[in-house]
Amino acid sequence: MICKSDIANLKTDIIEKIGQKIIVKGSLGRSRAFEKEATIEKAYPNIFVVKYEENNRNVTYSYTDILTRTVEVDVFDGEHYSPLIPPAPEQKQRRTSL
Repeated sequence: MICKSDIANLKTDIIEKIGQKIIVKGSLGRSRAFEKEATIEKAYPNIFVVKYEENNRNVTYSYTDILTRTVEVDVFDGEHYSPLIPPAPEQKQRRTSL
């Protein structure tokens, strides 16, 4: 479940990264995925704006898009890209006794 504090923390992280290069990864449905380089332009209370480099187009995403992993964002720190939020831990499967 997503908590208000999770959204607030993510907003703060994104506001601190305005102007930084990122890679946005997502799905277009039916096994079609995309991965594009962009820059974080602005942050608002419910959404943030990124500008794609390849076509100079602005796109908005909500903070819940990232928290629900609909969209993944990797941030460039000067040397390499790292995920904005850490990968989800894999859940252990329960073993059943026969």
